[in-house]
Amino acid sequence: MTVVRFQVAAVSAALALCTAVSSPALAQKKYDSGASDTEIKIGNIMPYSGPASAYAAIGKAEEAYFNKINAEGGINGRKIKFISYDDGYSPPKTVEQARKLVESDGVLLIFGSLGTSTNGAVRKYMNDKKVPQLFVASGASKWNDPKQYPWTMGWQPSYASEARIYAKYIMKEKPDAKIGVLYQNDDFGKDYLRGLKDGLGAKASMIVLADSYDTSEPAIDEHVVKLKASGADVFLSITTPKFAAQAIKKAAEINWHPVHIISNVSASVGGVLEPAGLEISQGILSASYTKDGSDPQWNADDGMKKFYNFLAQYDPKANKLDAGVVFGYAAAQTMVKVLQMCGDELTHENVMKQAASLKDFEPDTLLPGIKINTSADNFAPIEQLQMMRFKGRKWELFGDIISSELGH
Repeated sequence: MTVVRFQVAAVSAALALCTAVSSPALAQKKYDSGASDTEIKIGNIMPYSGPASAYAAIGKAEEAYFNKINAEGGINGRKIKFISYDDGYSPPKTVEQARKLVESDGVLLIFGSLGTSTNGAVRKYMNDKKVPQLFVASGASKWNDPKQYPWTMGWQPSYASEARIYAKYIMKEKPDAKIGVLYQNDDFGKDYLRGLKDGLGAKASMIVLADSYDTSEPAIDEHVVKLKASGADVFLSITTPKFAAQAIKKAAEINWHPVHIISNVSASVGGVLEPAGLEISQGILSASYTKDGSDPQWNADDGMKKFYNFLAQYDPKANKLDAGVVFGYAAAQTMVKVLQMCGDELTHENVMKQAASLKDFEPDTLLPGIKINTSADNFAPIEQLQMMRFKGRKWELFGDIISSELGH
């Protein structure tokens, strides 16, 4: 009898202890709008139409990746509801869609929205509302401003950092260069131009012409003709995909063969070089931080094997040659990592805290040696790039991984 009583007492004590241990854990579940025991609502704004619609592949890849995560049980048991709207790459439309996501859909955060001027148009709103504007798909330097805008964070290397790398390359390989720059007349283009001038320093006079175009222009042919007439023998094309392809075609058409550098955002084989023509794209230079889905050298790479399996199962219509697909996969993987780190505290504040606590995170599709690191005073997750040259049907990497934070 005593033994039975002792066992009952022991079981009761154990149950009481379990309850005591689990109660605080249950109480620690914290949610802001857009999160619950079963769901995490993520908002997104993409140019599915308009002059930058080539980037739509990013949003589609992200949606497919979240479908994969949901099929595998979600994040800590919660399914992602990905709500993605079209803004046609028009800032007033972006404002409208951001308000809808925050005020009507009640998302936990807005993730991976594309564009510099478009995200710039909603940055103050997102920060006033204290809703994370996370992993902005734009390399503008201004996303790394945690003091003034603690709710906004970029993801890819900054345009200014990339341009500084091109400046160093030009000064080393062609010290007497005459540089012609074609740049988009907005924050995206101006950020690159500023970075290029910073990188050239005292040699900024190497730039013989910097000509801007507006995204509303149907074609940029006359700008390319003007740049050739300037006597430039280095052509830096700071353009989005549609215009980058036009510039490659026009340069070939007027028999202009400068050292041609294109910005990383337009270095897609499937999205830019194939439409322009692979034959006339030979020798073009750029810089990258992601693996090239069209390059057989990655076929045996563990990360890319996972990527190809993902495409086969969840996004079979995607063009693996499109750099946007590789980008979307890695950005979504970073978003999932942050949400996993949040545990059961899915609040706006904790999302930003975890996003600013990434340590040596390596998404499957980033180049070997490139790691994601953030801190409370550094909202620039990726700060490394490697130069590359287009040859045959693919990009060939050369030189070392260059870290912009070291000022190399």
